[in-house]
Amino acid sequence: MRLTKRIHACVQLEKDGRRLVIDPGGFSEQDAAVGADVLLVTHEHPDHFDEGRLRAALEANPSARLWTLRSVAERLSAAFPGRVRTVGHGDTFTAAGFDVHVHGELHAVIHPDIPRITNVGYLVDGSVFHPGDALTVPGRPVDTLMLPVHAPWNKISEVIDYVREVAPRRAVDVHDALLTDLARPIYDRQIGELGGARHERLAAGRTLEL
Repeated sequence: MRLTKRIHACVQLEKDGRRLVIDPGGFSEQDAAVGADVLLVTHEHPDHFDEGRLRAALEANPSARLWTLRSVAERLSAAFPGRVRTVGHGDTFTAAGFDVHVHGELHAVIHPDIPRITNVGYLVDGSVFHPGDALTVPGRPVDTLMLPVHAPWNKISEVIDYVREVAPRRAVDVHDALLTDLARPIYDRQIGELGGARHERLAAGRTLEL
């Protein structure tokens, strides 16, 4: 399986000529979702969910399907009947040859005065876990953790402890569009030295063979 990093929280996985895309949001490339056979969205915030990008992908590929939580599904299901599926914590499904397990229920706390929304994470092929905007521990081995490295709802000590708790072989940064180049070496060093896993940062468009 090949992993391609897209801008911010978006990730593309490919195997056997099929493509799965997670969270092609408003910070990601305009064409980040195009060509996907499987689309997964973790929650409704605009940096993870962009309706226009998803519509373009579903229109471009009539066999493409979207799996997501109810708040997102309700925005698209009428326009694409039978192609938008609602999922929640504990669900499992197979799509275009990818096996997906759904983990998590709530977005991380941004501030106590801001109501929490639903957020789900996706474990793909028992290997790659994307938690969305939460520090969800899937409770099973993870080879590659997509690590939300910088957000209004986290701090670096929490990020490091999250890597330790999940204990992946490799942690790859996502949710990084707001992290400045000046700060990146600090994050790289501290997560790499303290997280207990191989830490990698990919520029948008770069790939890893998993």
